[in-house]
Amino acid sequence: MQRSSRPIAGESSDPAPLLARYRSVRAKTEALCAPLGAEDMALQSMPEASPVKWHLAHTTWFFELFVLAPARAGYAPFDPSFASLFNSYYRALGEPFPRGKRGLLSRPGVEEVMRYRRHVDGAITDVLCQDDGPLAAVVELGLHHEQQHQELILTDLKHAFAQSPLRPAYRSAATGSEVAREVVAPAAGAATPDQPGWLTAPGGIASIGHAGAGFAFDNEGPRHRRWLEPFAVATRLVTNEEWLAFIDDGGYRRPELWLSDGFDVAEREGWDAPLYWERDASGWSLFTLEGMRPLDPAEPVCHVSFYEADAFARWVGARLPGEDEWEVVARSAPVEGNLLESGLLHPAPALTTSPSGPRQLFGDVWEWTRSPYTAYPGYAPPAGALGEYNGKFMSGQLVLRGGSCATPQSHLRASYRNFFPPAARWQFSGVRLARDAR
Repeated sequence: MQRSSRPIAGESSDPAPLLARYRSVRAKTEALCAPLGAEDMALQSMPEASPVKWHLAHTTWFFELFVLAPARAGYAPFDPSFASLFNSYYRALGEPFPRGKRGLLSRPGVEEVMRYRRHVDGAITDVLCQDDGPLAAVVELGLHHEQQHQELILTDLKHAFAQSPLRPAYRSAATGSEVAREVVAPAAGAATPDQPGWLTAPGGIASIGHAGAGFAFDNEGPRHRRWLEPFAVATRLVTNEEWLAFIDDGGYRRPELWLSDGFDVAEREGWDAPLYWERDASGWSLFTLEGMRPLDPAEPVCHVSFYEADAFARWVGARLPGEDEWEVVARSAPVEGNLLESGLLHPAPALTTSPSGPRQLFGDVWEWTRSPYTAYPGYAPPAGALGEYNGKFMSGQLVLRGGSCATPQSHLRASYRNFFPPAARWQFSGVRLARDAR
């Protein structure tokens, strides 16, 4: 996830809850790495992805550079070379090590990176116990930054493992099956497989962006007004079964369905199905964090680009929602669903006891919108190096909403804006349809 910046509202000055949250978030990151060996944590499969070891170090670098260095006069860094090695894109802080070469950093090893984390954790504890309000706000920002990287650890590792002919699993299938029984299995007779439907919104003037208490990134504001024409959104996500029909109808070979750039990319990259799908004589299967499994037609389609999502929407005579339309629909829904805490680490079929309302607004897959990632009216990036964290990416990207099966629940809200280039597929990205309702 390339994004974010300063918090714009709602930080607490009480150090005790923030320290507890700091410890919880940092521990969760390391728990995600528990199934991995040092060799796993060094893999980099493409320039857009990073090794797990780098994520562990970079999230620590953030606290060292943005919290500890300002908080302590004459602060001595754990290792001065880390200032470049684990800098992502903050040019104001020096020249970052090239992104596409992070997999070449055999040193520092995992053990030294973990010592780095322990060192910074101890120093951050001291800072928070001093109850420094301004720095506490940056710590909160750093925690949401680390939660972004928790998801990236899983998505980047999945892409790396998929390159191996061994198709290694991040964890055993038995683990996921046990989680599924506990988290998403419906009570007997309580739910039936979801059926598609539409939720109509009347349009009109809508206030968009973060409002009220609580953390938000700077790109979620300022809150502003927009005029929306009447629209409708699908009550659930597009499924694998529906995508198979698109494939069988030649959807990947029909240029009239595609944006020109998208069709060029699809031809050049040889796309004929979502990322991680494979077909043999027995049918379709897909690669997951538990290894290969047969394709479940009822699951939400996942790992598709904006270009594919847009082409599918045209094929069914619909379109993708605007991010403002999505936010209007989602703002009254609770932030709950198949998120990181569920432990599934894979999209789940929609189940419902009520066919009227929208489902899967949060979790399962990030939902592509048709909205370009640009600044809201009145937006200005923060001063200093943190201003590089967000605003400079507002070109050539599309907005996604809603979170995925790998997104922490406490990291999300209806105004949250994710963004990626239109050809990106390795994230847990899927499709909710929309249409005009005039």
